[in-house]
Amino acid sequence: MTTIRLPTARPPGSVLGAAPHLAESADAYRAAGGYGDATGPQDLLAHLDASGLRGRGGAAFPAAVKLRSVRHSGGSPVVVANGEEGEPGSAKDRWLLRARPHLVLDGLARAAAVTGAVRGFVYLSDPVAAESVRRALAEHPPPLPVAVVETGHTYVAGEETAVVRRIDGGPALPTAKPPRPFERGVGGAPTLVSNVETLARIALTATHPDLRRAIARHTLVTLSGGPAAPVLTEVPYGITLRTLAARYGNPDPAGALMGGLFGGLVDAPALDLPLDPGALTAAGTALGCGAIRFLAPGSCPVTTAADAAAHLAAESARQCGVCVSGTAVVGKALYGLAAGTAGPDTADSLLRWSRGLTGRGACGLLDAAAGIAGSLLRSFPERVRSHLAAPCPACADAVPAHGRRRLTVAVPEVSSPPTAAPVPALKGTP
Repeated sequence: MTTIRLPTARPPGSVLGAAPHLAESADAYRAAGGYGDATGPQDLLAHLDASGLRGRGGAAFPAAVKLRSVRHSGGSPVVVANGEEGEPGSAKDRWLLRARPHLVLDGLARAAAVTGAVRGFVYLSDPVAAESVRRALAEHPPPLPVAVVETGHTYVAGEETAVVRRIDGGPALPTAKPPRPFERGVGGAPTLVSNVETLARIALTATHPDLRRAIARHTLVTLSGGPAAPVLTEVPYGITLRTLAARYGNPDPAGALMGGLFGGLVDAPALDLPLDPGALTAAGTALGCGAIRFLAPGSCPVTTAADAAAHLAAESARQCGVCVSGTAVVGKALYGLAAGTAGPDTADSLLRWSRGLTGRGACGLLDAAAGIAGSLLRSFPERVRSHLAAPCPACADAVPAHGRRRLTVAVPEVSSPPTAAPVPALKGTP
């Protein structure tokens, strides 16, 4: 990804408000209204309730409910900005930490004020983002101690219990639930683990409470696939997937891989669905982290499914035997379909695994693999049948074994401004 395309009209509450290729300074952020004290914790919580802001980490859980859960858990809470985005098709969180670290840190401080937290962490795996956050902490020290914790980049490292385990000095691997982090997290304290875009929108709501609904109903999406270069942009809920594809250089797609890998595959008619967490969930898919990979005309969804399953099998935490074996058999079966070597019972096996593997792992990785298989059978049954009858030329050309690289989207470059130098493009609200 080399560019960020911004909407033509950006409200003051836009997450993509900073210059896209320049890291925002503390002075610039304050000049745009950031770090203000006009909205207190109680008022902010009321605004978040009224706006209906949902988390942007993948589960779309109501932000106000999550804040209250930590606030009412007792003890001395901890807040964590989770910037470890494991989905290969997503770039938004790393870009935010690189380009707008003060927006995220402001949201973290406000979440701490709402929950009564006494310390905070920024959790990530991107060295460039880590440097940007440390610079921002030095420019504007927050009202509570905040430490940067780095981890290795894996699919499961951003799962909330893996976050807690790593901050506590262990490996970034999921643990059994309950307890959830809001009950017992870092150091045994109630812990808010919040995606960095969610925190950014909390900060924007505090700065622009009059725009709370617009802030809650816009979201960052990473769009890839097809002939166009990948794009990171901010769009309103309600826009259709088909409109997004046409607007950003992917006319007439054959379908899409939704929510990174978690939302599975959808066919061309499903592209008329609105970009809205509730509507997508009701249709059997998910917005997730906002990563959408469109299927170009002439491409084959079986290749995409094989790519996704191979990625998940390679990224298994290898803690749960059912996950190790389950992702392996799903990946092998989908690769066989793509390579033209699948047996006649492959479709039946995939259907059985898609139904029987869900919910059996410690995290969502196995669910994602099962969902990929199930969504391929549900959305493209005729393609599966044709692959069982004869090899697919499109799959043969795509070389499925190299698919993990195809799914990866790079973070747009962000430069650091000269020390203490003004950044005119960032003055005032965007």
